[in-house]
Amino acid sequence: MKAWQFTNTHEPLALNDVPDPIAGPGQVVLDMKAAGLCHSDVGLLEDEGWLSMLAKRPITIGHENAGVISQVGGGVTGFSVGDRVGVCPTTAAGAPGYSFDGGFAPKMLIAPQALVPIPDNVSFVLGAAATDAGMTSHAAVITQGGVSSGDTVGIIGFGGLGQVGTRIAVLAGATVYVAEVNESVWDNARAAGATGVAKSITDFPDVTFDVIVDFAGFGTTTAQAVDIIRRDGTVVVVGMGKLESTISTKSLILNQCRLVGSNGGTKDDVAGVYGYMATGELNPTITTISFDEIPEGLEKLHRGEVVGRLVCEF
Repeated sequence: MKAWQFTNTHEPLALNDVPDPIAGPGQVVLDMKAAGLCHSDVGLLEDEGWLSMLAKRPITIGHENAGVISQVGGGVTGFSVGDRVGVCPTTAAGAPGYSFDGGFAPKMLIAPQALVPIPDNVSFVLGAAATDAGMTSHAAVITQGGVSSGDTVGIIGFGGLGQVGTRIAVLAGATVYVAEVNESVWDNARAAGATGVAKSITDFPDVTFDVIVDFAGFGTTTAQAVDIIRRDGTVVVVGMGKLESTISTKSLILNQCRLVGSNGGTKDDVAGVYGYMATGELNPTITTISFDEIPEGLEKLHRGEVVGRLVCEF
């Protein structure tokens, strides 16, 4: 079969012939139905710092995956041929595209401990997007942020993660305000249920925030969140637009702010997103492309030309 493989930084993906995988003991093979493209894939192509995370080279990348089980190895229980599943990239099985060959190929070999059943009424495209963007957003808003009905929530950044995080907070019963510098997506934020939209989280002077989730992470955005959060409120940092932030310790202490980072999520977060998607009320903006368009899709991500999430549909 053909697979899009990473060979080295600053080199394009190579379309290589690789053997079809065969399920051994404790393994299953997925026939891929959808695979998401992510900014971390762009980072891998551009930044040597990612190389230490790779188990081998060349390696088939693609860590946001959904498919149908086509082979089941010996000793596997709980899953059968024909099951629709997504792949959680944060389990002990490792991350597709980093620890082992990922989803930018027609088939993928995976340990069943990474699998999450996809509800019948959730598409494979949504199923793939939920395994990274959805999982990360759910973990930040619900697991780390503790958002619940009646909370007032600030979302900083309305990109691929922020749009999902906004909608999840709304569906959890929160009143949500979005800070986003790109005014072209403000209508999308309102359509997702945001009560107010502005360029900065400081542009809501009359709002008292219980939780602020910073999906942008541009340093100043996190500092502003700490400055304005209510006493005993929570600020969750997800985005890494800048790798450092100068925070007022005065604000941190006087507000008794709970400042936490959020990195990825778990199978429970993936399942939580699938639950919201199954209701039909979580339907994030997704652009689909073909398998042959994966390299071009990564270029579009690099140029900032993608709205929402980008997913290859097989």
